[in-house]
Order: sequence, then structure tokens, then C-alpha cells
Amino acid sequence: MMESRDREIKSLLDAAESDDLRRSRLKEVINGIIDFREMGKTALGDHWTNISEQERDSFVTVFSQIVRDQSISNLDIYRASITYDGISVEGSTAVVRTSTVYKDVPARVEYHLHKSARNENRWMAHDFLLDDVSTAQGYARSFQSVVRKRGFDALMSSLRKKQSQIAK
Repeated sequence: MMESRDREIKSLLDAAESDDLRRSRLKEVINGIIDFREMGKTALGDHWTNISEQERDSFVTVFSQIVRDQSISNLDIYRASITYDGISVEGSTAVVRTSTVYKDVPARVEYHLHKSARNENRWMAHDFLLDDVSTAQGYARSFQSVVRKRGFDALMSSLRKKQSQIAK
């Protein structure tokens, strides 16, 4: 699955299209492989259970737009070669281990996947580890601190502000 998505992304980059169209098509690919709801649930931790379903939906919408927009801000990174080093599957979870070199800097990337009942039981990524640093846990440290100190509404305000800055 990951290798076919990698090929799909690389073919999008090689297409004779404008960067805006490439970014739009990359967003579609990213939407198909990342479970933003699960990643957002991890990022909010225990605070997830303290907010309404409507607040969760709003959070996931804004959070996913930020993650997508940040991940496609530099199209060159998707041109890096990727080596698939292994996969471990345990029931409905899996870890795909890869290595890559971008601008002469080697990195290890792990994709943590689960079968998502919300997404037709497809394998979806809910976390990425870059050289053993968890993306979801990085968001968790930041978001949970804001919610603890200033509340969920302050986090949403901050995320919406960030979203508008990235969109420019």
C-alpha cells in the first residue's frame, strides 16, 4: 500500500501541471492514507473525551487542513528516494519502516497504521515517526499544554490562526 502511494505521489510530481493543481491532487492522496481523526484523538489525549462530538469534528477539520498544508508545502521532499525496510503486522495494526535521503541527509521514517472501521476497514496511518520522533506525540505535547492552561477554545483559536497563515 505504502509503495503504491509513493509511486502515485511521484507520478503526480512528474505530471506537467501547475504547483497548485499538484498540491490539490496531493491533498486527495494524503486524505486517503491518513486517519486524521485518530491522529487528532492522540494529539488531544484525555481532553478528547471532554469535548462534544461537534467540537471533535471541528478540531479534526482544522487539524487535518494544517497537517495536509504543512506536508505539501515543500513538494521537493516527495521526490526523495524511499527504501522500504520492513513491515510488522499484528492484528489490525502495522508498522512500515522506511529510510530516505533528502538533501544528502538520511532519515528513518516509520508509518504506524491501523485498519480503520470508519474508512471501509482500509489501512490508514495515524502516526509517523521521523528518526524515532512521533508526529502525533509532538502535537500532543503542544496541544495538551494549551488546553490545560487556556482551554479548548484557545487551542481552536490558535489552530485557526495557524491555518489561515499556512493557507496564504
